[in-house]
Amino acid sequence: MLFCPSPNFKKVFRGLASSGLLCLLSCSSPGGNRFALGNDASLGPVTPTQLLAEVGLRTDLIKAGTAGRKIYRRMTPKYVTIHSTQNYTGDAYNHALALKRGALTARKRVGGNRIGYLTWHFTVQDNVAIQHLPCREQGEHADFDGVGNNYSIGIEMCEHRGNNIPLTVEKTARLAAYLCYSYQIPPSNVVPHYHWPRYGTTPLHKDCPHFLLENGKPGRTWNWFLSRVKFHMSRITPGPVRNLG
Repeated sequence: MLFCPSPNFKKVFRGLASSGLLCLLSCSSPGGNRFALGNDASLGPVTPTQLLAEVGLRTDLIKAGTAGRKIYRRMTPKYVTIHSTQNYTGDAYNHALALKRGALTARKRVGGNRIGYLTWHFTVQDNVAIQHLPCREQGEHADFDGVGNNYSIGIEMCEHRGNNIPLTVEKTARLAAYLCYSYQIPPSNVVPHYHWPRYGTTPLHKDCPHFLLENGKPGRTWNWFLSRVKFHMSRITPGPVRNLG
């Protein structure tokens, strides 16, 4: 199923592309970055579906009515939350299988996990991004009964041995750009897991995604990542997008 964002939202990104901001954003990390791939010169304008093709999306949803989807919880996405798995043995396919089997459990409690499971929307590695939940359905990945869970799409980046982390980060930036365009989410609302306080836990703010933070907090590396999201948004030419739920 295809749908088109509003005309006003399209005008924003036409303006980004025509203003030369594309180059500015791609060069916004002085001296480079340890995750930078350095291939921006080969990246031109893309339609939304072409950008999603660069991500390599595969849909493998948790079955409705089972595991972390026993209860349907509708969501209007307003944020994109970026995580890292901190799992050095499991790849995206392993995480997809674990979510479908209900293997990622958590203690259900008032003020804490609401459903007894961990769930999120996408897991990204160097050669694939797997979707686990529809984007208009709440996950359980950020801050219990807070804004992060109630209004954000959760993306996990894989860290298993042999995975190309710079390429994973780049695919995540492209996926975040696509989601921002599709759901009319401003890039300033792409946030790290750290952004959401987890009341009742210590520390209150999680060091996640740890390799994009400095000393457990957003800094230069996180700002560089946001510049990648904005860069890929500036590449988008108006057109229909694939409905991810």
